[in-house]
Amino acid sequence: MPTAGVSADPTPAQRTPAGWFADARARRRYLIALTILIVLSTGFGIGLLAWDNPMPFGTDGFWRIAELRFTNVLVMIIVAVCQAVATVSFQTVATNRIVTPSILGFESLYRAVQTSSVYLFGVAGLVALQGLLQFGIQIAIMVALAMLLYGWLLTGRYANLQIMLLIGIVIGGGLGAIATFMQRLLTPSEFDVLAARLFGNISNADASYLPVAVPLCAVASALLWLRARRLNVMALGADTANALGVNHRRELMITLFLVAVLMATSTALVGPMTFLGFLVATLAYQFAGSDDHRLVFPVAVLTAFTILAGAYFVMRNIFYAQGVVSIIIELVGGLVFLIVILRKGRL
Repeated sequence: MPTAGVSADPTPAQRTPAGWFADARARRRYLIALTILIVLSTGFGIGLLAWDNPMPFGTDGFWRIAELRFTNVLVMIIVAVCQAVATVSFQTVATNRIVTPSILGFESLYRAVQTSSVYLFGVAGLVALQGLLQFGIQIAIMVALAMLLYGWLLTGRYANLQIMLLIGIVIGGGLGAIATFMQRLLTPSEFDVLAARLFGNISNADASYLPVAVPLCAVASALLWLRARRLNVMALGADTANALGVNHRRELMITLFLVAVLMATSTALVGPMTFLGFLVATLAYQFAGSDDHRLVFPVAVLTAFTILAGAYFVMRNIFYAQGVVSIIIELVGGLVFLIVILRKGRL
């Protein structure tokens, strides 16, 4: 516990459950932000289930409609947890709050798989990718390729995280170029069907995927939460982490594997959402007012769900334009990304 008159924030190793904050003001600010996010996320979640329900409240018909809508709310929860926890963890091990897991090419791989299936087999190829087995195969391919990249670049003699990020950008650009080339050779009808899958959309999710997506999301995020103290140390850099007794390379590989699982699950479930994770992580650090992952993770998840549920609620019930929600989120996230870069991370 810090003594009175000392303004320096205690190190992660010195903090206790009662001393995660620098002072009482920081604690109060965090609790206020957390309370507001809980109220907003709960309100939007209930609104998506009950608003504009044509059946009288409490009747069997009302609960049947609410149950059907709950599938979309559950998908939003999964996407919020995956994007928030994965992005915060990835930025920590990369020691850079500009980069996101999307830079490793998950979205480009998703686009390449979807486009090649239509290009080779027509619309029937896209339909063939539907199903629990195909969903699991897509996740396995994404995680396997990501870990192959990690194993090659992070365990060799010249292991370098920055080189890994650069190669990830190059691979993502190459896959995107291949997908674009194939898209230009499609018929207009095939391209229309494909385009609906290439934008991140909650309606893209199939309820049959949830028995796989829910356990993967829960286990991977829980493991990262349990490793929050180690992530606090990892944020100090490789040399400091090793000096404090943390095997930096081992923790790096474990964290990147769990990040790959979360990102692959989210992308395979609803499609690419490139800037959602960055937007959420940036806001979460501002709201939490702390770098301690035990404090940042809950705020990040609540922020992500509030953004998703709030955007869908407003666009569906006020503007009747539910399909443009992901586009607006990406636009806002992209603008925040540019602001952070132009202000050199001082946002």
